[in-house]
Amino acid sequence: MKRLLLSALAALIAQTTTVSAQDNCAPRDDVIAHLAGEYGETRYSLGLESRGLLMELFVNRTTGTWTLTAVAPSGIACLVASGDAFQSVGGDT
Repeated sequence: MKRLLLSALAALIAQTTTVSAQDNCAPRDDVIAHLAGEYGETRYSLGLESRGLLMELFVNRTTGTWTLTAVAPSGIACLVASGDAFQSVGGDT
């Protein structure tokens, strides 16, 4: 199921990065600046998806907001999901 979801996400990112006027996609540096300035979020973790997408999780530990982004090799970052009430589990502080 996870592999299927990631494959669908990779296909979506590949399509959206070819369109320049997507509301949820922008150059990675712009996305990071917006998340820091607007929400006080900083990068918490990252990982590489099997098709080459960089998945990054940004978190504000004080307010509990979080944002998940997917960054294409072209440097375009797309917002995948965001929310509140972030909690770290598994002994990671």
